[in-house]
Amino acid sequence: MNLRKADSADLDTIWGIIRYAIEQRRLEGSRQWQDGYPNPASLQEDLDKGNAYVLEQGADILLYAAVIFDGEPAYEAIEGRWLGHGDYLTVHRVAASPLAKGKGVATELFRMLENFAVQNGIYSIRVDTNFDNLAMLRILEKLGYVYCGEVVFRGGTRKAFEKLLPQG
Repeated sequence: MNLRKADSADLDTIWGIIRYAIEQRRLEGSRQWQDGYPNPASLQEDLDKGNAYVLEQGADILLYAAVIFDGEPAYEAIEGRWLGHGDYLTVHRVAASPLAKGKGVATELFRMLENFAVQNGIYSIRVDTNFDNLAMLRILEKLGYVYCGEVVFRGGTRKAFEKLLPQG
């Protein structure tokens, strides 16, 4: 699998993956992403800011995520406490393709991002998710992300996690 920055030619495929993920959340009874977000405009914004990434295998895009190096303003007002105090990488809008079912691609994404962060001198990853996104909560627990409290993101309260990465 290969992690790379997305480009404009990927947008239709990414939107298809996001639509699939929105429907999966709905079928699981989750309220996450049931309000018109993410949408093509938010994906275009990710692309314009250089935050849009895809995980691919061969010619197939298996997963989309926004990977942000310059902080998340919503994380400044955490109800709780972050583990670290320095720079961090933020992960938003993780969505897997139907082609990825059972392949552990979201877990692989986080492992790749941990290496990617360290290669770029960042030793912390922060992520938030809905209280009812059981799949993401399991992945974060399995990979050693620590629950730090709650943040308000887009008007809703979310569970916030951080993982400190080894230096050197």
